[in-house]
Order: sequence, then structure tokens, then C-alpha cells
Amino acid sequence: MILLPLLTLLLQCDSHSKITSPRTIDLWPGRDHTIPNNEVPEPSRGDSVIRISVKNPSLTIYPVTDSDAPTPAVLIFPGGGYAYMAVNKEGTDVAKWLNTLGITAVLVKYSTPDKRTEAFHDGQRAIRLVRSHSKEWNIDPDRIGVIGFSAGGHLAARLSSDFNNESYSKIDDADLLSSRPDFSILMYPAYLDNKEKSAVADEIPVSANIPPTFIVQTRDDINFVDGTILYDKELENAGVSVEFQLYESGGHGYGIWQNEYAVSNWPDSAASWLGGIDVIQ
Repeated sequence: MILLPLLTLLLQCDSHSKITSPRTIDLWPGRDHTIPNNEVPEPSRGDSVIRISVKNPSLTIYPVTDSDAPTPAVLIFPGGGYAYMAVNKEGTDVAKWLNTLGITAVLVKYSTPDKRTEAFHDGQRAIRLVRSHSKEWNIDPDRIGVIGFSAGGHLAARLSSDFNNESYSKIDDADLLSSRPDFSILMYPAYLDNKEKSAVADEIPVSANIPPTFIVQTRDDINFVDGTILYDKELENAGVSVEFQLYESGGHGYGIWQNEYAVSNWPDSAASWLGGIDVIQ
């Protein structure tokens, strides 16, 4: 990973004491997070899933409170077809799990609905902000990864592949830092293929520089499994370190909640993978 060590040091010299409870900050300075209906709830579907759309993007840091040493961090991108975000089963509950592994969790509430370009800007900005605050938030700037679900998995794949794309104009020193994640977890990712070309989607340039990647998918996720299989094959061809777990059943959108399918054990497999690439002990 390419970083700017001197700049990172300068950014952190003005840091405050280590945070010990969740903290939410705006992604973009100067935007009013108090605007009416900033987070718009979607109608309940009777399935206990909390769905929201977001006007002013933010990130919420869930720190590891019992570690003096810098911890890894994972930015969480919930899914929802870019129309909304499922913020509990693919967001806050994921943050709780990451904390049990000794990982600082960062929930990213990116722009919706139907704002894929803006969501990519939000993701790049979020990674850079986490790096710029790494000392304040007790994070190791060389162990910052992403996890995304469905549309959030597509976004995480974009962030892991198109990180050389300066997708927005720099607004402060944080934007001089790298937006490349150090590792990537893709959960039943959507939209990975260009079906007309039978190729990986144009916005996801595959190269050997993509970070180590862990992918979970099921064969009965009929809308997205073909794209996931194609993406895994292209990562392997490019020499990327990838672990792909393909289950027979489980469908789409299960998040981190337990169900009757074997795929719901993915958190254990992901934790083992994180240990294998030295993100956690």
C-alpha cells in the first residue's frame, strides 16, 4: 500500500485522546447533517430489517475499548440495491461482530437512493478519513479493510479495484491519502458483471494490485452468482490472493443473522481468513 508517512504524521499531530464510545462524523465538511429527514426510514416489511436512505453521508466509528495497541479497522457498506441501506443485519450487527475480533468497525452511510457515483465518492472519502484519524481512533493505518453486502459488496469491489481513480476534487489534507483498502470482504456482491460483454463490470478494473479478497456467495443467488464466479476467476488470473466460498443454498440478503443454511457460518470463516492474512491474531 502506498501511503504518505510524513503527511499522515502531520494529520495526526492534532489528534485528541482515544475515543471510547461510538462517534458519528460527516463525510463531507460544510454539509448540514441536521437537515429534515436526513435519514429516511423505509416502510417496514415485517422482517425486523431496518432500512434507510441517506441524504448527508456519514460514518460511525465503533471503537475497540480494551486495546492499547492500534487495532485493524473495517469499513462496513450495507446493501439495499443502492436504493436504501439495511443498517442492522448488514451494518450495526456487523460492527458488533467485528469488535469481538478486536477490530474497530466503521459503518458508512453512503448516498442513496440511486446515487452510485456519489456512493463511490463517499467510499473513497471514508477510507481516507479513517486513515487520517488513525492515531486518534487507535487504528493501524496499514490494516484498514472493507466489507460490503450486495450493492455494498459491489461498492467494496469498486473501492478495492478503482482506487487510482481520483473521483472527486480534493477538499482537505485527508484526500491526499490512499483510498485503497488493505483487504476486502465481499458478501453476496451484486452487479459485478457486464452481462452484455460477459465480462467483469467496466467500473471494476481487475489488476494484481487489488488487495487480498474474501468472497461469500450461494449458487441459488441466481441474479448475482454468475458475476461473482466470474470476478473470482478474474482475480485468480490476475494473481490476487482470493478465497471464494461458494455454498449451495442461502439465497440473498441474509447478512450476519443466523439461519438454517450453512452459509450463515461465514463469520467464523471470515475470522479465520483474517487471521491467515495477519489482520488479527
